[in-house]
Amino acid sequence: MNAYIVGVDVGGTKTSVVLGSLRGEIRRRTHFPTEPTRGFRPVFEDIVSHIKDARRVADADVLAVSVSIGGPLNVKEGIIKDPPHLPGWHNIHLKTMLATESGLPVYVEHDGNAGALAELYFGAGKGLKNIIFLTMGTGFGAGLILNGRLYRGSTDVAGEIGHIRIAEDGPECYGKRGSLEGYASGTGIALLAREMAPEKYGSGVTPAELYRDFQAGVPESRRVFERAALYLGRGFAMLADMLNPELIILGGIGMRIRDALVEPAMSVFHAEALPESRRACSIVPAGLGESIGDFASLCAALDQGGLSEVAKAQ
Repeated sequence: MNAYIVGVDVGGTKTSVVLGSLRGEIRRRTHFPTEPTRGFRPVFEDIVSHIKDARRVADADVLAVSVSIGGPLNVKEGIIKDPPHLPGWHNIHLKTMLATESGLPVYVEHDGNAGALAELYFGAGKGLKNIIFLTMGTGFGAGLILNGRLYRGSTDVAGEIGHIRIAEDGPECYGKRGSLEGYASGTGIALLAREMAPEKYGSGVTPAELYRDFQAGVPESRRVFERAALYLGRGFAMLADMLNPELIILGGIGMRIRDALVEPAMSVFHAEALPESRRACSIVPAGLGESIGDFASLCAALDQGGLSEVAKAQ
């Protein structure tokens, strides 16, 4: 069966739309800056336009639209519930709206969950039963695969570990100071730099700039990453001790800033985690690399629509 899914990966910085096969072969990819300050409607109109373009070039049936987006959200109904990185997106009935525009079945999934499924189906988690995927982008979330199945919790908020307070104080992210998102997301690390070294780093500082300074030996940047790594490592240990996974898979800056952030966090992880948890758990970058968002965007349909089973039968 030769057929496609149109996948939509909505991030705080950019939104991508892909045309992919049921086996995860990416046939076409386009993207545009999300610019969430524009408000929901202009971003939605851009998404619809790109979906139409993808369908026009498809040389086989398009079976569904599949969306990966940051939470919190109601997965079944596809309602977006005011995610911190998409201000103003409050109670957006995205699934219904996209179904009306496209005339196709629409499936919506938390980006952490979608990333976990992508790594399970196509990446570093293939063949494993217990994995955790960490988004580590504009926000900080997790997707949990437990005993071979995606775990969403009672109200679809399992994996919102960015909201956990891991310190008494720190950058304010996700509605509170001292959250894991405030120390280990791209947004949080930039805010941390502004708090720790205001004379050096202003409102426009980015993790990429901080990392360049780290590589150049700038002491302010090195102190920022040292602080961020301390709490990231504690987060690793907490996840390993609580859920006992085989693998913690890192997306976003966890793939890109290893020497400054992940390697020192690993030292903390080894010091803090239970020996049994630590020995069972490897911490690795996403096997799908920078393409993980493309694969993740297909996974709501593959999982919820049962299309992964269709793909296996081909």
